[in-house]
Amino acid sequence: MSENHTSAASAGADAGEPLPIEAVPLRRPGRWIAAAVILVLFGLFVYGAATNDAFGWDVYGRYLFDTRIAEAAWVTIQLTVLAMALAVVLGVILAVMRLSPNPVLRTTAWGYLWVFRGTPVYVQLVFWGLFPSIYKSLDLGIPFVHQFVHIDLQNIEAAFLFAIIGLGLNEAAYMAEIVRAGVSSVNEGQTEASTALGMTWSQTMRRTVLPQAMRVIIPPTGNELISMLKTTSLVSAIPFSLELFGRQNDISGANFQPIPLLLVAATWYLAITSVLMVGQYYLERHYSKGVSRTLTARQLQALADAQGKPVVIEPSTGTLPDAPGGERK
Repeated sequence: MSENHTSAASAGADAGEPLPIEAVPLRRPGRWIAAAVILVLFGLFVYGAATNDAFGWDVYGRYLFDTRIAEAAWVTIQLTVLAMALAVVLGVILAVMRLSPNPVLRTTAWGYLWVFRGTPVYVQLVFWGLFPSIYKSLDLGIPFVHQFVHIDLQNIEAAFLFAIIGLGLNEAAYMAEIVRAGVSSVNEGQTEASTALGMTWSQTMRRTVLPQAMRVIIPPTGNELISMLKTTSLVSAIPFSLELFGRQNDISGANFQPIPLLLVAATWYLAITSVLMVGQYYLERHYSKGVSRTLTARQLQALADAQGKPVVIEPSTGTLPDAPGGERK
């Protein structure tokens, strides 16, 4: 075997080819020691938590899939989706206003961001809870001419609606900055090309700039969606207690078991957040098409077929799930 290797190396040297390098990976004992220490500490933590009666694992298991908890988790999801939808729509409008050449629109958008980013969300939710006390009624119509709608705010129970409005208006200020950053990342040549084609400013934003800005907008928007899910625990300031944190707080106040009920709520938050993170990953990958020059296995095979050349695709974890591996000729 060694003679064959030596003869092959000699033949390669005679042909002018460089000899193959026999690379030996560096030994890094520090990494293995650090990994072992982390595993030991994690094992000790798990053992200590499992044997600690204060966690109340029997109560945790009894309430983990309780109907009241499951319904509260569904209410939390509804709050998150509706408030985030309101924030995205209003955030896009505010971002366009900030980028508008109209000074009145720019100043209005800046004032909105100044107020809602400068005050804590909990304080804002408290104000929304006191909204019926501040305004006794709500009248919609033409001022001093005709009144179309009259709403008596003293006699309505709209805590859920106020929670959506409070969370959505606060989040819209942050979404506006995210959208503005995404729009600013688009090359100015795209705007100039749209103008040369006769598009108005609004058409340029809608048809050219915003679709390209999605690659930059999607990742922080996913983070804001996950943050919104956790921020819903603050709607007790309105007060609204039918979401996940409020419901577990009511149950723990009745059975005097706050620790296992908090663990139940944390488990549900982790489960929902994990699903959102998976969706965010695939959404980011969808809008990142064409950005990286690294070809997938499928693209390499199509390129080889077009050129009539054989190509060998090595299976790896970086390929797409639907890309076959192995040799293709």
